[in-house]
Amino acid sequence: WEKMSSTKTLLFPCHRRYPTVEIRAETFNGSTHVPVPSDSAFLKALLFELRLVDDHIFVKHRDTCTRINHSSVYSVRTEGGDLWPVLAFQKSGLIYACLPLVEETLEPRPPLLTVSGLSQGLALLLGIVDYISPSRKNEAEMSAKIGQLRYLLIQACPLGTPLNTNIRSLNSSFDDIQEMPTDENQPAWRSNTYKGKPQVNVCITEKVKCMQYDKRDVADVWQVYGAVNCKCDIEGSAPNVTLSLNLPTNGPPLQDIVVHHCVTSVDPAMLMSNSAEPLDDSVYNGPYKFPFIPPSDSFNLCYYTSQVPVPPILGCYQLIEEGSQLKISVNLKLHESIKNSFEYCEARIPFFNRGPIAQLEYKVSYGQLDLSREKSLLVWVIGQKFPKSLEVSLTGTVSFGTAGKEHPTDYVCTGNTAYVKLYFRIPDFTLTGCYVDQHSIQIFVPGKPKITASRELISSNYLIWNSKAPAPMVYKTLFD
Repeated sequence: WEKMSSTKTLLFPCHRRYPTVEIRAETFNGSTHVPVPSDSAFLKALLFELRLVDDHIFVKHRDTCTRINHSSVYSVRTEGGDLWPVLAFQKSGLIYACLPLVEETLEPRPPLLTVSGLSQGLALLLGIVDYISPSRKNEAEMSAKIGQLRYLLIQACPLGTPLNTNIRSLNSSFDDIQEMPTDENQPAWRSNTYKGKPQVNVCITEKVKCMQYDKRDVADVWQVYGAVNCKCDIEGSAPNVTLSLNLPTNGPPLQDIVVHHCVTSVDPAMLMSNSAEPLDDSVYNGPYKFPFIPPSDSFNLCYYTSQVPVPPILGCYQLIEEGSQLKISVNLKLHESIKNSFEYCEARIPFFNRGPIAQLEYKVSYGQLDLSREKSLLVWVIGQKFPKSLEVSLTGTVSFGTAGKEHPTDYVCTGNTAYVKLYFRIPDFTLTGCYVDQHSIQIFVPGKPKITASRELISSNYLIWNSKAPAPMVYKTLFD
């Protein structure tokens, strides 16, 4: 079942409970079974576990530094015991949560990768996010959608097992809820049949997250995670498609793979590669084959992570305060293995807890430097290519006026603790080298389908901290 709330209070009670699933859980879990408490008790326990209430109080089982959560899966303490695994995350001020079924005993706790309900629950919650998010700032529209969501969940997850996680594709009319596919072989997640020329569109999107410190005693950390999005316009009630992901020779293997529930079979070795464990020669490195019966609408076939050897852009940021001025120096270098062709690439240098920039003197070796309208942010537009040297630099001095309420503040970035944030997108490129071989896509339907495959690399929270000040926190344990 699923519940959403604001960070402190219940915003709207939208949830579903499945008694049949709870009975199955009791049967599977035996003596380790923990009953699901009342809605209000669960919400209170979940907010406490997420540190959204009583966060000023130290609670050993929740706040000890030896307990670091590596995922969005939590153990929620209730009167009946610890409820696990609770899948929960925050998005735009709302909490999305569900309790997947574990089809085995809970002691000892099984590895997350073996709990198939987690990927199904995540897909369902992401479908609800996709349905709710566009109306987040319009209360009337959002209330209307929440009213419809109850009926949509009956279609999407009638008996506790998600059948269609694309909530937006469902019909909100209650009259249509009990309609069944005319073809008994048509899976429930194919809400309609396509008529026309067959075509398949596949896009691999990789995002790279990075923290660079330029310090001997603090290691830089980075992480790559990808998603394979598909849109299959194919005739037939249950068309079979097989898609393969390939890696270049010596490319880093894909890990933590989570597949869409429409995938009909998968090599178990593909799912066993875990980024929490060190790599060895036995790690599965492809090709990664996914046979599936596609939903009618766009969907993410799979998600993955990978441990790439180097980040795409190496940087060094130095900020020194001298009297009323700040001296800044930024050096960026594109690694030679990275495709030097960007849709956009820029470095943003924010100045927190200070007034507007009153005076700026600078020199850039490449690109152009712009000052934001509120005069608290420097935007260094590098453009679509790095120069032949693959290195760019910026130096300058900055002085500030009197601070006002409109200027950004940050309790972490105080004094000289500051960062540069990179934004970039490289089309037709992935950091892992992962690609889709169009010729390897098999579609067992009449006619020759049109196949389009694309890929992209996008920055995500790519920060370079000031090496002349103490780093505020180290995320190394979250990337290990």
